[in-house]
Order: sequence, then structure tokens, then C-alpha cells
Amino acid sequence: MKVFNTLTRKKEELVPVEPGRVKIYTCGPTVYWFAHVGNFRAYVFADTLRRVLEYLGFEVRHVMNITDVGHLTTDDDLGEDKLEAGAKREGRTPQEIARFYEEAFFRDAERLNILKPTVVCRATEHIPDMIELIKRIEKNGFTYRTSVGLIFDTSRYPDYWRLGRLNLEEQRAGARVEVDPERRNPSDFALWITNQPKHLMQWDSPWGRGFPGWHIECSAMSMCYLGEEFDIHTGGIDHIPVHHTNERAQNFAATGKEVVHYWMHNAFLQLGDSRMGKSEGNIITISTLMEQGVEPLAFRYLCHTAHYRMPLNFTSEALVAAQHGLRGLRELGLNAQNWSAGADRVWLDTLRKDFQSAVADDLNMPQAMAVVWELVREGNRRQDRNAWELLLEFDRVLGLRLGVAEDAPLPVRRLAEEREAARRAKDWVKADQLRKEIFSQGWIVEDTRDGWRLKRA
Repeated sequence: MKVFNTLTRKKEELVPVEPGRVKIYTCGPTVYWFAHVGNFRAYVFADTLRRVLEYLGFEVRHVMNITDVGHLTTDDDLGEDKLEAGAKREGRTPQEIARFYEEAFFRDAERLNILKPTVVCRATEHIPDMIELIKRIEKNGFTYRTSVGLIFDTSRYPDYWRLGRLNLEEQRAGARVEVDPERRNPSDFALWITNQPKHLMQWDSPWGRGFPGWHIECSAMSMCYLGEEFDIHTGGIDHIPVHHTNERAQNFAATGKEVVHYWMHNAFLQLGDSRMGKSEGNIITISTLMEQGVEPLAFRYLCHTAHYRMPLNFTSEALVAAQHGLRGLRELGLNAQNWSAGADRVWLDTLRKDFQSAVADDLNMPQAMAVVWELVREGNRRQDRNAWELLLEFDRVLGLRLGVAEDAPLPVRRLAEEREAARRAKDWVKADQLRKEIFSQGWIVEDTRDGWRLKRA
């Protein structure tokens, strides 16, 4: 398998630290508000990566964090903690806010058929790990103190610029001293923040009572569960210049080596001319989609239509097309109920190899979807039940739950049963009226040799 490594800006062969086993860390949600579909593009990408690796025969250990302290409103060391801001907004404690939105996140993730990571770890439950890691960084000479707290000295790490391709001279020329005039470099960042008496979440440490910086959390938890060398770190491209750059610096300062071998980042979900985000005020949640009558899995299908490293334009037209595409794939399963298995398997083996080649080429999901639709067209033409079996195999990667029937609502099923009774009584007028009523509610009833079946109109 080949993956694009943000660090080298090249597509590279994936060579795991442990043969046959891939260790992945994903930057998880800051649980102060509902995750929107722009956020979930990153998690669909990470889930697809995991599914591809498992499909290709790798064992995967996938770790994802929950940020429930330390992520400030500006993504650096300036502003209010996002959890505390959420607590003030809703009149609850930070812990109550964190647990509520964590549950909401995993509820939406399940709707998108995102597999639960092997390990889910909360920042507040790993403060001792963070303190121990900061001690190692301090012992190796990468820190200094200011009135804000313990600060990481980025000038001690000459390779600091590489992941984000940062121009540090430009940063120095445009430095904002109001953040912390005691800092030696504009890129320096806090490892442990002190002198914040009003902050609701604080712990004792060798540097005073306070709380961790956002960046140290991921370094500590990833190494806690994956070791001091692991394979892949995922996240959105917005993490590259600050959060992941600082993680990488911390990792090296503590261990003296490149802890993460491959950095993989997804592009933004675009809404018009701007990215979707809370700061832009244009968020759409999974619940919003459902209220509009759109299946969450249609959004997952939409994610597969663009390469993860390319912007994905989110429009109502694209979403409708994705919903139709999802139903088109299910249609093959409905049709296959009346087919037998064909003797010719050469064409199926060819498509399987094409699919595997696409997903192994840096998750080329648009190409993989082209193979999927070739399979659907040829399967319908040949009326070969084996086509459906292969599509279900591909769904191990797609994650569209194609083998799970889309259940019609109970009132619609009752109308279908009533129509069947009318047909048996040869009351064709009533049967036709019921068929039209079923259609008015968004469903089509079809008669097969095995009885009636319902599908979306």
C-alpha cells in the first residue's frame, strides 16, 4: 500500500514498524459542541483508512483521543478554554459539557458507520502521562519559563518548520508580542499553563498548579498507547501548521527520534467559497441532514466521491446525487434475490484486483467507486448473483451497510400488507389506490415471485 506522507510531500510505500500490524493515531474531537459534517469528513477518512488496511490484511490498532481540557479558543495559547466557554454558554460544568457532546459525537459516528477506535482516551484521564512527558522534554533542554507557564523553545529543534513548511523568519517579523512578551520566538508554545486562577480545571505539577497545553495531550496519549514509534497520524489539514507541528517537536524533544512515520491529512469540506467550520458560522450537523430526510450514509457515500486530499464541495445537489447513488447500490441486492450465481468468475476477479489497486493507491476512493459502478452495471447485465456478493466484500471498505436492508416505516409496511390482501382478493382498484398512497409516502412496492418488497421512490 502507498500513502501520501505530509512530512515528505511524497507518496510512499507503507512499511509498518511491526510487520503486518499498523498503528494509527487520530486527533479526536474537542467535545464542547456538536461535531458538524466538515469535522466528520476527517473521521470518515480515518475510518476508511482503517477499513482499507484491514481489507488488505493488516492488523490495525487505532487510537483516538477526546480533548476535554486545554484546547483554547484560538487553537494556540491565547483565549478561553473551549470546554469552559461551553460550560458558561449552557450553565453546566466542563465535565457535564464534555460527556454530553462526547456521547453526541459517538452517536453521530455510529450513524455514519464509523468503527469505534481500538482505544478512545480522554485528556483529563491522562494528566500524569502528560506531566511525565513534559519532565522528559524539560530534562533534555527544550523548555524555559515565563509568567504564562512552561514554554517549549522551538529554536532548539532546527527541523521544526518541516511538517508545515513554515517560514519562521516571516513569523518573527510579524510577531504578536501581546500573547506573551517573555517568549523567545513567536512559534514557541506552552506545555503547561499556570497563573490562571479562574480556570475551572487545574492539577498540581512541578511547574505550579495549572493545566496542560493542547498539543502535549496528543503526544502523551499517542505514545502511551502506541509506543515511541508508530506508523500513521491522521487529522485535517488545519492541524498541520500548529498542532501537528508542535506535536512532532514535542515527540522529538522527549525521545530524540521521529515518533510518527507517516502524517496523513484530509482536505476541508467546502460550503460555497469557504470551508465549513464553527468559526465561519456555517455548520451542518448529522441531525440536520436527518431532519431534511437525508440518510447519514449518503454523506459517507459523498465523501467517497472525492479523494481525501482534495476539497469536497458540499451542495444539496451533490447530497441528492449521493443518496441516489446509495440507493442504486442497494438496488443490486434487491435484484440479486431473483438471480442465480454465474459460472464465469474471471470478470469478478478482474474487478476485485482493480478495486484493491485503487484503495491501495493512497485511498483512491473515486477510482474505487468507478470500479464499484462497473460491477453494478455488469452484474445487472449478466444477472449474476455473485456481483452482489462481491459488492458486499467491497462494502467492508465502503462502510455503507449495503447488506442491511433499509427498513420502510411501519405504517408503510402495513399499507403494503393491506395492498397484498387486496390483490389476493382481486380488488384491483383498492390495490392500485394503496400503491399510490405508498408512493406518496416516498416508497415503491414491487411484486416478485417471492412476494412484495419495498424500496425508496
